[in-house]
Amino acid sequence: VLSLLLSLLAYRLISLHRHAHIWLIAFTCESWFTFVWLLYMNAKWTRVAYRTFPQNLSKMYDSTFDETFDQYCCLPFVSRCLHSYHDLPAVDVFVTTADPTLEPPIITANTVLSLLAVEYPLHKLSCYVSDDAASPITFYSLVESAKFAKHWVPFCKKHNVRVRAPSVYFSTEPQPPQSLSSDFMREWRQFMKQDEYEELIRRIETAKEDQIPSRAADGSKEFLKTERRDHPSMVEVIWENKEGSEDGFPHLIYVAREKRPKHSHHYKAGAMNVLTRVSGVMTNAPFMLNVDCDMFANNPEVVLHAMCLLLGVDDEVSSGFAQAPQQFYGALKDDPFGNQLVLLFKQILPGFQGLQGPAYMGTGCFHRRKVIYGSPPGPPSIEKRAIKTYDCAGNLSCEELEMIYGSSLEFVESALQITSGYGKGSPANLSSRLDAAKNVAACAYELNTSWGREIGWAYGSITEDNLTGLRIHSMGWRSIYMTPEPPAFLGCAPTGGPASLTQFKRCATGLLEMLLSRKSPILAVMEEKLTLRQCLAYLLFLVLPLRSVFELSYALLPAYCLLADSAFLPKASELGFLVTMALFLIYNVYTLTEYFQYGLSIRAWWNNQRMQRIYAQTSWLLGFFSALLKILGFSETIFEVSRKDQPKPTDVTGADDPGQFTFDSSPVFVSGTAVMLINLTALAVGSMRVLWQAEAGELGPGIGEFVCSAWVLLSFWPFVKGLVGRGSYGIPWSVIYKAAVPVCFFLQMCRNA
Repeated sequence: VLSLLLSLLAYRLISLHRHAHIWLIAFTCESWFTFVWLLYMNAKWTRVAYRTFPQNLSKMYDSTFDETFDQYCCLPFVSRCLHSYHDLPAVDVFVTTADPTLEPPIITANTVLSLLAVEYPLHKLSCYVSDDAASPITFYSLVESAKFAKHWVPFCKKHNVRVRAPSVYFSTEPQPPQSLSSDFMREWRQFMKQDEYEELIRRIETAKEDQIPSRAADGSKEFLKTERRDHPSMVEVIWENKEGSEDGFPHLIYVAREKRPKHSHHYKAGAMNVLTRVSGVMTNAPFMLNVDCDMFANNPEVVLHAMCLLLGVDDEVSSGFAQAPQQFYGALKDDPFGNQLVLLFKQILPGFQGLQGPAYMGTGCFHRRKVIYGSPPGPPSIEKRAIKTYDCAGNLSCEELEMIYGSSLEFVESALQITSGYGKGSPANLSSRLDAAKNVAACAYELNTSWGREIGWAYGSITEDNLTGLRIHSMGWRSIYMTPEPPAFLGCAPTGGPASLTQFKRCATGLLEMLLSRKSPILAVMEEKLTLRQCLAYLLFLVLPLRSVFELSYALLPAYCLLADSAFLPKASELGFLVTMALFLIYNVYTLTEYFQYGLSIRAWWNNQRMQRIYAQTSWLLGFFSALLKILGFSETIFEVSRKDQPKPTDVTGADDPGQFTFDSSPVFVSGTAVMLINLTALAVGSMRVLWQAEAGELGPGIGEFVCSAWVLLSFWPFVKGLVGRGSYGIPWSVIYKAAVPVCFFLQMCRNA
């Protein structure tokens, strides 16, 4: 493919003097495509995969552990091992949600329940839920989930239940362990007979905000006078696993950071920084896991697998964070919206592993807390030992510490414990730390500090995950790609046109913000410790918005030629035609074999091919202009939350097929509609010109232009169907009217050519 791309560019250069400006545009676009292909080659060139063996952790932490000890002989092997894991480091788990309408509380509840039930010492886990909407319904759902967890967590651990998200588990037939079948079935029938999970769903889904104070715990009184964008910080301990009991479940803490209309809240990055500080003053675990509210723990040993990667390396610089791929439960067959990204997780990210490691993807990631605090790779500094009084620490004055971490004495001490290597997690009474936790959750706490710049989640882009991961790699840390079997986490892929395109548009906006900022990987490779190949790996994603300009131009070239009676491809009688035909065929065969390699179908391949063209000329293009307007100071970026629906275990077919493309009046559909109308018009005009003219002109369009225009139209077939569709399956008239403006301008330009 690369050799054919280079041959095509050489042919263009040789023939450029004999053709009009249209060939120069084609040459520019094809040069860009060659550059992107080189970025793909760099990312795929050095693939590495790690295998993890959690059972070996017991040998690391307790050499006296005896696998045949009579007391544990009736328990599953993982549960027996956990008795030897008391010295494992503590882990703070962060779950983030922002809108109870787009992210229903029952989805958050399932994620939390799956995390509370993972195989790890209970007194070593704490679960923090950030609610950026300060919704009493979300709080109530967690209170009810805690009641359910008292039965659910022991049931899962006693019988080694493999899928610990109740929504998934109760949607399938039970698979009892052979040695405990009678006991298991009795307890399972009790769950089903009492409809405990169905009752949990009913209580959460029928809850109304004005009823919450009388139905939930005392902490709900704080919701009586709150508004979503104007309220004080709220931190409530819903469940505390006192004295490290192994009979209950881990700590569960609700966090709603303070919000005021005149303060910037930095979207998800701000929420993550608040969770980092709140957990720092309450439990201060040296490791942190963050997941989105829809990403439930699918592998019950997921934390143990992560510890294998974070603790099992010779040099901790190799494991600044461990990232699991985003995979989906109940995903639609053949990936109709091209957003399951199987090849990205199977090919591209393992290639990153051979460089400095995968990028941080915002969910399913285990972090070293000291890395988030800005500690460079290497042994902890002796000058930064933990202090009992707020006097000084090594060569840092009290004022300097306050400018870095903020004014909280409790948090500064906890941070110094972590950065000095002495932080192991605090088993202190959580209720006694609530005032300190609310203080660090205040919206003014970060003013005049290093939060969002040198420490914490990075500010400056709505893709805070990529920006934070880039900063970590630029410090010299490496990351690890975690791919246990079964998958670590499963979530919900957006369905329908609006949700899918909005998600990619938001991503494109943030990526271009990164590329054109002072935090660009191009500068990091020159000024910091980012390697050249890792920089190129980041560019593979960061140039997505720029790709939209070249893809749109190339998609309009065949239409322009058909309308203006010109050509941008060699004629069938020329040698260059063989290069373009071979490139078209070999590229598609090559990408198709990649899909076959991972057990995917031809339909999945085609869905991803056409959706990449649609995303490039809709979402990425709109993201490009959104970021450009922000950089020029004409607008502000708005963070748009993607709708998340309860995942279904099976595909749905029929009238309400979730795999069918849907539309709304969003501007994101305007450019796609325009591209479709232009190529539809061009094919009609070109076909009539062929019928009317006996012979085509020497410089007129050939078979290549017809094939390319038809290929574009085939890629935008959902938009063609949308012209005649009804309801949400049809393109709204407002979108068609807006698309008619650039269509008329393009037709006039072709007429004047």
